[in-house]
Amino acid sequence: MLKNYKIKAPYFEIGPKCFMWGERMLKLAKAVDKIAMKYDLDVILTPQYTDIRLLAENTERVHIYAQHMDSLYPGRGLGSVLPEAIKEAGAVGVMLNHAEKKLTLAEVKTAIARADEVGLASIVCADTVEEITEIAKMGPNLIVAEPTELIGTGVASDMGYVRATIEAVAAINPDIMVLQGAGISGPDDVANVIRAGALATGCTSGVMKAADPEAAAEEMLYTLRKTWDEVHGK
Repeated sequence: MLKNYKIKAPYFEIGPKCFMWGERMLKLAKAVDKIAMKYDLDVILTPQYTDIRLLAENTERVHIYAQHMDSLYPGRGLGSVLPEAIKEAGAVGVMLNHAEKKLTLAEVKTAIARADEVGLASIVCADTVEEITEIAKMGPNLIVAEPTELIGTGVASDMGYVRATIEAVAAINPDIMVLQGAGISGPDDVANVIRAGALATGCTSGVMKAADPEAAAEEMLYTLRKTWDEVHGK
């Protein structure tokens, strides 16, 4: 776990995957940056590697994470994603083990250690309660609890799963904040997972496929702030 990394609940993650890049991604990032400041929220953006510097240099409040990285050291490794390079480009963290970029548990452990070494926060995706438990023992900064079969479906996680994953991580390391992902397609889903006890949530399709991505992002972030304050008090 990277020490001294500051992110507070409730937070939100927007993952553009390969839906958006370049100037269009910059437009969204700038809008989300303003929305994050408006509602006093931390928001993680995971852009294309080629957009990390562009977004980092043109935003203030959002946290720019790489979509993945490899655990190699400087030297040979054509086509690999070097931790030092994404750090120097302006990323503050890295996402690991997404369902579309799976790693073995051994690779996850090594990648978390490399992230710590170069000064990158780590957010690690996991599927089952069992996988989440094993990854929590490795000490990432954040965990995404995300049933693989629900990704991109618009069907949110069962609330029993939400509670079970939060409890499993808290029993190992209460400093690891769990983000509830997969199937979050609109503000109602955001409200439901926060009421179930989640510290954070996130979305790809609900923002990226919206007719107005900026408006979709604002609606979800407004709901996150409103629901959190209702549940936990301002």
